[in-house]
Amino acid sequence: MKRELYERELLRLQTELVKLQEWVRESGARLVVVFEGRDAAGKGSAIKRITEHLNPRVARIVALPAPSPRERTQWYFQRYVEHLPSAGEIVLLDRSWYNRAGVEHVMGYCTPEEHRVFLRQCPVFERMLVEDGVLLRKYWFSVSDDEQERRFRKRLTDPLKRWKLSPMDLESLTRWEDYSRAKDEMMVHTDIAESPWYSVEGDDKRRARINMIAHLLGTIDHHEVSAPEITLPERPRSTGYRRTDRALQHEVPDHAAGLRA
Repeated sequence: MKRELYERELLRLQTELVKLQEWVRESGARLVVVFEGRDAAGKGSAIKRITEHLNPRVARIVALPAPSPRERTQWYFQRYVEHLPSAGEIVLLDRSWYNRAGVEHVMGYCTPEEHRVFLRQCPVFERMLVEDGVLLRKYWFSVSDDEQERRFRKRLTDPLKRWKLSPMDLESLTRWEDYSRAKDEMMVHTDIAESPWYSVEGDDKRRARINMIAHLLGTIDHHEVSAPEITLPERPRSTGYRRTDRALQHEVPDHAAGLRA
């Protein structure tokens, strides 16, 4: 997708996302968006574009670390429940309870029985959320094996992205088919009418972001909320205040002054 076209449409969609945010806040809606998929498929970059102009007090990103020893003794969904939105909030799950159907299952971090229980309980859990009024949207980001490897190699040489390349990512290269089978089994059990999966083709990152955001906006029946009229007050006349001498402050050095064009 050409950059000029992409940036123009992205700005339009981000403006609509702000309208969606204001509708969520006014209506008291609860929106949960699940981002799952292959490593390096573009989940994180899509989340960044969605939240770029949103209020972080309304739209929260949840990316949980590995469970603690205490959390591993809890009901599996328990630690996710506490991060669900209250009225007027949006939660974007950068990976979610579906870890059990993917990495935990493939890497042997859960038992076969725990995996079977998850596949049985997950649709029930999601139906409960939807029945209670939660707006649940689930997106699966796909990427071809060649494109995934290309992105991994780019991360190796990019100091800004090197941190994204973990040992788990490398495992996804050697276990490509295992993850494919796990995903297929997961879809069979959890692609339900109440909370279907929506697949996003991610080889073209720009196109994937545009398609995903446009789809999300199209699935939620929202409307523009009238903003209250705001008038800036006149600044009152000075009462004699004088700023503290700058020599008494610890100022940040002017690093910019030493830069050359």
